[in-house]
Amino acid sequence: MVCAILIKAGLAQVWQNDGYYHFTNLWSSQTMSDKTRLTGRCMCGAVVITGTARDPKVAVCHCDMCRRWSSGPCFEVSCQEVSFEGEQHITRIRSSEWAERGFCGKCGSNLFYQIIGSDEFQISAGLLDEQDGLKLSLQVFTDRKPSYYTLADETETMTEAEMFAAYAPAPDR
Repeated sequence: MVCAILIKAGLAQVWQNDGYYHFTNLWSSQTMSDKTRLTGRCMCGAVVITGTARDPKVAVCHCDMCRRWSSGPCFEVSCQEVSFEGEQHITRIRSSEWAERGFCGKCGSNLFYQIIGSDEFQISAGLLDEQDGLKLSLQVFTDRKPSYYTLADETETMTEAEMFAAYAPAPDR
């Protein structure tokens, strides 16, 4: 989902090859000073996350899968150069043909969403140690959002059809 933001901004590419989706960022030549270092941890502290983000913002996904995974919309921050302490406690689940999700096997905290083969992680925003200054910037799958909640922030929004039209790779022919 957040990969879609990067693609739209011209900062990333997704392509399909051999039945797999591949993701690459296009800003690897940037210096560290262009990025913000972020740290976070799961609820029990068994997994500690460190990464960098370029102009960190929060995106939220209202799709059925994210809501089942987190019992509500999934708030996430796109990070690169991610490392994990306590990686042995991370359980990964392949949630689609192109992505996987990770959670702490000890406490169950949702950790990340990642496109397979990507160095980009969408880190669950609630895990971050420093959340002041983050702004909600995008909501996706807004047509899949149930009616019992509404977010007050004014953000860019995209429906499921708009997301797939804008970012889904062309089918293999």
